[in-house]
Amino acid sequence: MILKICCVAIVTAVCALILKVNKPEYVPMCLTASGIILVLFGFDYLSAAIDFIRLFTEQTGIDSSVVRLILKIIGVGYLIEITAGAVKDLGFESLSDKLVMCGKLIIFVMSIPILQALFDVIMSLISTV
Repeated sequence: MILKICCVAIVTAVCALILKVNKPEYVPMCLTASGIILVLFGFDYLSAAIDFIRLFTEQTGIDSSVVRLILKIIGVGYLIEITAGAVKDLGFESLSDKLVMCGKLIIFVMSIPILQALFDVIMSLISTV
């Protein structure tokens, strides 16, 4: 699988270099298509990880809403990173930096319920002592 991913990246880089000389307006489309293909390759690994997390949650008794929230936070982080990279590749580094900052703020706000759950666990442990 890693070999496939590397081959797609190399072929894309070569195609982008060729297009850059002949038709530079097609380079962003080439890079975007390659990015989508690479992300789709990554989804194969994601399904195995989600199955493990589901089993882990069931066996440990962790509230599934907390696990779902953690997965959403991770998803937001990856989505922001991929989008910011694409925007930066198009030459808009300032916009990319602002997107990353907004993503960090969104992740912070999304993490507040997890901090609340951690606080509740700590308070219950203190009260039992």
